[in-house]
Amino acid sequence: MKLQQLKYVWEVANHGLNVSATAEILFTSQPGISKQIRLLEDELGIQIFQRNGKHLTEVTPVGEKIIAMAGDILDKVESVKRLANEGSLSIATTHTQARYVLPKIIEDFIKIYPEVALHMHQGTPMQISELVSKGTVDFAIATEALELFENLIMMPCYRWNRSVIVNKDHPLASSSSLTLQELASYPLVTYVFGFTGRSQLDHAFRDAGLEPKLVFTASDADVIKTYVRRLNLGVGIVASMAYDPKVDSDLIAIDASHLFQASVTRIGFRRGIYLREYMYEFIRQFAPHLSHQIVEYCANLQSKQELEDIFSGIDLPIY
Repeated sequence: MKLQQLKYVWEVANHGLNVSATAEILFTSQPGISKQIRLLEDELGIQIFQRNGKHLTEVTPVGEKIIAMAGDILDKVESVKRLANEGSLSIATTHTQARYVLPKIIEDFIKIYPEVALHMHQGTPMQISELVSKGTVDFAIATEALELFENLIMMPCYRWNRSVIVNKDHPLASSSSLTLQELASYPLVTYVFGFTGRSQLDHAFRDAGLEPKLVFTASDADVIKTYVRRLNLGVGIVASMAYDPKVDSDLIAIDASHLFQASVTRIGFRRGIYLREYMYEFIRQFAPHLSHQIVEYCANLQSKQELEDIFSGIDLPIY
């Protein structure tokens, strides 16, 4: 029995029994994965997966137990790797967090722990969540998708809302009481679906019975501002933190917090990860209400509901 075989079994089970998709994610071949799974089944003398021809159709009862144990083993292996890789911290996040929130946090963190090597990965919320779920990175910082992974400990950090950005000669530039109806009448430029609290924007328009005119979407707030600024493409909707009065002095920002429900940015890590002291410090720098004691307590909780209950009565800071 090899660790690689356990990894293949666990990954296939967690990717809908799709061997092709698993092979692509793991940068290996489909026949190679199928062969290793067969070898493991032959060695154990049992079937982990039911098959219809070459296709896996379901997990056998004994296979479910083996897959669960494989996950526990792989978690422990990752913890061993973390112990051996002392002095580094890897973070996966979106462009908005990396560009507008994290620079000051990282600057302060480096002053305290100058010997710790920092590694930042940027991607979609789904990519970010997968990276931390698999143990590829230590922390995920995002607004969307973290709730989709059962093996993550997710803690709320702060609330934020949106601003509408337009050129100075735009009709909305002088608006004193912006409405969803007004916004819906203009071409809109905003985040792609699944990015940076986009779901709250969609909910607001849908609940009001309105169909927004989305003409351009992007994952990067700077790109959105560029298309509003240079091409006069439409009305931009971005996270308020992405508007800098000095850098964006040619644009007008209109507060839209009364139109959309606030979003919550969370920091998440994989259940069972070994947290070093500098990791606790990074979390505290990012979200001061998340003390060492609170994070340690949250790490030992077994359900998402318990986590939600802990923070239900806390007024999160507004960014």
